[in-house]
Amino acid sequence: MSNYLDAVVVEHNPSQKKIDRAVIWLHGLGASGHDFEPVVPQLGLADDMAVRFIFPHAPKRPVTVNGGMVMPAWYDIIEMSLERKVDVTQIEESAQQIQDLISREIERGVLPEHIVIAGFSQGGAVAYHVALGYPKRLAGLMTLSTYLATNDNIEYSAANKDMPILIEHGSHDPVVPVILGEQAQQLLSAKDYNVSYNTYPMAHQVCMPQIQNIGKWLNTVLA
Repeated sequence: MSNYLDAVVVEHNPSQKKIDRAVIWLHGLGASGHDFEPVVPQLGLADDMAVRFIFPHAPKRPVTVNGGMVMPAWYDIIEMSLERKVDVTQIEESAQQIQDLISREIERGVLPEHIVIAGFSQGGAVAYHVALGYPKRLAGLMTLSTYLATNDNIEYSAANKDMPILIEHGSHDPVVPVILGEQAQQLLSAKDYNVSYNTYPMAHQVCMPQIQNIGKWLNTVLA
């Protein structure tokens, strides 16, 4: 029996019908599952959809680039160069924990093709690893202000070759430079993935026009 990650759960339209859609959304370094909780009511999701949002809390661990300080982190970041040297083993461990959450949603009656994997910043790197390697077709992958850290370690799954991918980034991001979002978009497009890429005039954050666009995208991929 799996020890599931603690998570914040927000349900859209739970009284309308049985929940049959899910979004598993990973926060960034040093944050928590509460980080994106307030976004759900702002997405403008369709009234006829019943969606469970799962916002897991990352485990606490020392982070090298923050002087070894212990904080919520999906993996250790060893250096902040553009190459972003990271602990790949810890990314793989975190990815397995997210796969366990996917399995739990499937057990609850949500089909894998109705599950979106999403992540912001550090959480986005794990989201890439989970969704691109997942053996069953998912509804979509959404990565925000992040980078593809494990391209050389992912066993790319044919099941998700046509999965919609939304990559969004702040053009003034001082934490994860926008070029890293562009690199992910270019790499996946070269592999013939279905990628939508958008930037916004913002730093390492989300903004209202972006939230509205995310809502439209979710309405489409979860329809």
